[in-house]
Amino acid sequence: MKMTIKALVSSVALTVAASSAFAAECIAPANPGGGWDFTCRQIGKILFDIGQVSEPVQVTNMAGGGGGLAFSHVVNERADDADLIVAASSATTTRLAQNAFGGMTADQVRFVGAIGADPGVIVVAADSPFQSLNDLVAAMQADPSSVAFAGGSAVGGFDHLKVLQVAKASGINEVTKIKYIGVDGGADAITQTVGGFTQGMTGDMSEIVGFIKSGEVRALAVLTEERVPGFEDIPTAREQGVDVVAVNWRGLYVPKNISDDEFNAWADKLAAVAASDEWKQAMTDNGLAPFTKVGGDFQSWVDGVVAETEALSREIGVIQ
Repeated sequence: MKMTIKALVSSVALTVAASSAFAAECIAPANPGGGWDFTCRQIGKILFDIGQVSEPVQVTNMAGGGGGLAFSHVVNERADDADLIVAASSATTTRLAQNAFGGMTADQVRFVGAIGADPGVIVVAADSPFQSLNDLVAAMQADPSSVAFAGGSAVGGFDHLKVLQVAKASGINEVTKIKYIGVDGGADAITQTVGGFTQGMTGDMSEIVGFIKSGEVRALAVLTEERVPGFEDIPTAREQGVDVVAVNWRGLYVPKNISDDEFNAWADKLAAVAASDEWKQAMTDNGLAPFTKVGGDFQSWVDGVVAETEALSREIGVIQ
């Protein structure tokens, strides 16, 4: 009997240990609803559905500081937790680059991957004289102050930075002369442009789909590596000689002090989600375009984005 009980206890202990090793938590740095919550819930569900984790992923909503509360929690309290993933997006890296997290920096975590994105776009009113991105860029090169843009983020936010990236990639150095009006969301930005108050609008694909279909605006460029499925008639900026990729990616970071093997394991799991039919359907249902960068490739890309964002933000005075 003693041997049986001992064996049973050992078996239970091993089972608990094995289960805890594969139990995972995803922190969404915002309230339920919205992009970060979507990222945790969709990726978490698919991880379980396709057998990448043995138990359902627990989702914890941790709103505060535009993602800063969750970032601080991970850095200060969970720095070696290999069972933790955190939803991230372009807003995460923009805020880190602009020192919006109280002195915390991007290298205090490890960015494991992005597997979908809301593509950045540059659009004009349907009756605009600008027929291509090159037409718009030529006007900016001749006089940077002659073209004004509207966007759904504040000055220095991601929509504003898209315009500045296009300008810099086109050899325009006086980017502070480019006029930008930050309004409350993409729909208001399009209204500004259609109404003739600005010459262009910068935003995300999901914000302009209805306006494209109604014929109110014309998209000059999508800021992705490849044309977006379903919108193949919109050329990329790269195709037009402007080397800019600016997407609102959906992805994850993990604590910094986990091992390389643990980091690579999360990268493999995320890559499996990206390749699944379930994720492809989720992207279609939610207006996301393919954008898969996982593991070391993504970390290097993020490092470059943060450095570029910080430099641009200093140039326009958002940070000192």
